[in-house]
Amino acid sequence: MHIDIITVLPELLESPLSHSIMKRAKDKGLLQVGVHRLRQWAVNAYGQVDDYQYGGGAGMVMMCEPLVNAIEHLSQSRTYDEIIYLTPDGEQFNQKTANQLSLQQNLLLICGHYKGIDERVREHFITKEISIGDYVLSGGELPAAVLVDAIGRLLPGVLNDETSALFDSFQDNLLAPPVYTRPADYRGWKVPEILLSGDPGKIADWRYEAAVQRTRKRRPGMAEEE
Repeated sequence: MHIDIITVLPELLESPLSHSIMKRAKDKGLLQVGVHRLRQWAVNAYGQVDDYQYGGGAGMVMMCEPLVNAIEHLSQSRTYDEIIYLTPDGEQFNQKTANQLSLQQNLLLICGHYKGIDERVREHFITKEISIGDYVLSGGELPAAVLVDAIGRLLPGVLNDETSALFDSFQDNLLAPPVYTRPADYRGWKVPEILLSGDPGKIADWRYEAAVQRTRKRRPGMAEEE
């Protein structure tokens, strides 16, 4: 998979994409991430990529010209399955969307800043708009890092145990069940006996029921969602 990211602050993406599972995915050649500084398509020598909004009001708006030039330049090298704008008013990102996007080959992520991007870019170039929550961040870089991580870990071969992602929270509309490790008895707090039984069938049944109970308690109604 190849993911390109357009941003005014590429430095914010350096650490999240250079360590742990994302580093492993890139080292294995399973995921390529290109981070592109928007100012290289600036409208003048000062690096301008934003301007005052028509109609007045506080806050600057990212201009059409730099973004369109960036999108069209990158689109010469590959055809994007989705051009995604990270914005608080986009559709809520969830595991189902991560699963769907992980099946694509080429994604382009647009990181907003200031008051957002000129609406004409959204109307003519953006194919999907995504929010990671009902709150406002300083820019789209952190949401972009979230998307890359959530999508990248699902690619076949990225995780050491490829079945691990199948049992994450939100797969099958369930939260993950409780997990335990050594020692089996710590300060008198004991691991459930069924997990020590060595019976895969019974353990699977226990985990499923525990996941159902946890979901009902912590996220009532989630199991009924489509």
